Amino acid sequence: MTQELRPVGKSGVFVPAIGFGSTSLADMPGTYGYSVEEERAYATIRAIFDLPHGFLDTSRNYGLGRSEERIGHVVRERGGWPASCVLSTKLDRDMDTLRFDAGQARRSVEESLEALGVERIDILHLHDPEHAADLSEVTGKGGALDELMKMKEEGLARAVGLAAGKVDVMMPILRDWDFDAIITHNRWTLVNHNAGPMMDLCAERGIAVFNAAPYAGGALAKGAAQHRRYVYQEASDAVLAPIRAVEEVCARHGVPPGAAALQFSMREGRIASTILGVSKPERVAQTLEWAAVPIPQGLWDELAALPATADDPEASRQYSPD
Repeated sequence: MTQELRPVGKSGVFVPAIGFGSTSLADMPGTYGYSVEEERAYATIRAIFDLPHGFLDTSRNYGLGRSEERIGHVVRERGGWPASCVLSTKLDRDMDTLRFDAGQARRSVEESLEALGVERIDILHLHDPEHAADLSEVTGKGGALDELMKMKEEGLARAVGLAAGKVDVMMPILRDWDFDAIITHNRWTLVNHNAGPMMDLCAERGIAVFNAAPYAGGALAKGAAQHRRYVYQEASDAVLAPIRAVEEVCARHGVPPGAAALQFSMREGRIASTILGVSKPERVAQTLEWAAVPIPQGLWDELAALPATADDPEASRQYSPD
């Protein structure tokens, strides 16, 4: 399918409607419940690079560096970053001390450039400030956010963004800083609308929204019976009940729940791009197929009638970088 390109704020960067996340490519069994060996990761990255308009999102701390290193392997194999592909990565805290000051931000980007084998980043986000030892190191004068903006001025990044979880942490930062984009994850799905007010704010400020993890960590793509996890945690029957309700509606209409979950995000006008995690090349092809599945209005009406929570879906999540 041909993907319309959308602007990332006023940065001059454009992204397709579908992007791909690389968390699982880092081999993070503590998060996903399975491993991904190097060759499978390489094959998946190649499949994304082969798209007419690829968009790949990663982070310095995914798999404690493995995600960027594996992407960098394919970049070097190809002789450089593909001209048709957009690169998104993130500044991260020190994973041992949780320090996240300007010095740590600078070290993070330097490590990313080295691992990825590139000289600049298309979209560079500040990542997970809520996990920093001291938020003032991030937001204070001369802190990590000031350093991020400096990186854009220096040409190390073409666009800058904020990628975090907790909406109550993101909202004040979004009001005070001139971002081109944000990444929200697990918070705008068929069963959770936690990011709604934040997306409204971004629309008002001209900030592009990238909606990651519309499958709620995989349950809406793989099925609640086979994948008994919700937002990366083992889930009870009660937690999975809303997923099963979606599955029942989709079954009546003969539509894969994954297709409905993906298109639910894609049809939202406040979202510039939807980022899907993939761990094998077949999933790249399947994503594009699901994006093109015809979905009748009757299905959307039934799904809209199902209850959706606005609670933080990760309130009880135990974060693991591996």
